Amino acid sequence: MILRVANPIYDSVFKYLVEDLRIAKILISALLKKEVLEVEVRKHEYTNGTRDNISMFRIDFGAKVRESDGSQHLVLIELQKTWLETETLRFRQYLGAQYANPDNIGKEESHEFGIPMVTVYLLGHKVGDIKEPIIYAVHKAYDYYGNEVTEGIPDPFVESLVHDSIIVQIPRLHGRVNNKLEKVLSVFDQTHKDKYNRQMLNIDEDNYEDDTDMMYILRRLLAAASDAKLRQDMNVEDEYFTAIENRDTAIMNRDKKIAEQDQYITEQKNQIAEQNNQIAEHMKTLQATINSLVNRGMSLDEISVVMGKTVEEIKSIIR
Repeated sequence: MILRVANPIYDSVFKYLVEDLRIAKILISALLKKEVLEVEVRKHEYTNGTRDNISMFRIDFGAKVRESDGSQHLVLIELQKTWLETETLRFRQYLGAQYANPDNIGKEESHEFGIPMVTVYLLGHKVGDIKEPIIYAVHKAYDYYGNEVTEGIPDPFVESLVHDSIIVQIPRLHGRVNNKLEKVLSVFDQTHKDKYNRQMLNIDEDNYEDDTDMMYILRRLLAAASDAKLRQDMNVEDEYFTAIENRDTAIMNRDKKIAEQDQYITEQKNQIAEQNNQIAEHMKTLQATINSLVNRGMSLDEISVVMGKTVEEIKSIIR
């Protein structure tokens, strides 16, 4: 059965989706590939920054995870989602603010340490020529000789200064469902987008009927599709991005016209330079001819008759 659900690529729908802590737990567990025991939304959780060239949605979670050895610890999840290509500097600025946030400092006996952090980037665009839809940028520790250091790692001091990142290229999903994470992220796959209304996705629920977590996510997106306020919020996002697209198209056309004009000017300059070279070569030939005639004892008057030029023109050539 095909379900017509709201498209979570929209910030408003995505916010509605992950503010359900069960879904947030499902998503974070799939991203970290670890058992997540608890999830909480950190204060100042939702930030939707819109500028003339970017829309970025951010949400911060605190997740208690259980490692394979049974140990438990808190991890900060800094999740950022953007539709459009943006400067990495904006991500770095936000990340720097998170490092400086005193709420992200933990205490252990007599000293403080930074709570381990994982940054997640859900991108509505491709990253260079990287084909993999999901990339794990995981830090490791090495000695001087390049050997990995494992004894004593992880260490609170090291974990306070470095972090792991997970990058998801939504356009690269293309129906791939090879693991738990790709299954969860499949609800973002824009190949399911309704051909007449990009605010909606057409999802075959039969692909998820044996997965209670995925069915729960689909039901949440189904509810979002019938929410009048969310539909209005999606309309606002569409208006914003239409304005951005129109502006970018106008800039693209202007840049194309300028590039064509620059190419024409360059071609004209090249033609003029070529003509100047031809004139210079011609003048050298004339000078050589005149000098040869002068060496033969001919007067300027005689040379002017032979060459069909006035005496003044002959003088100007041999100067």
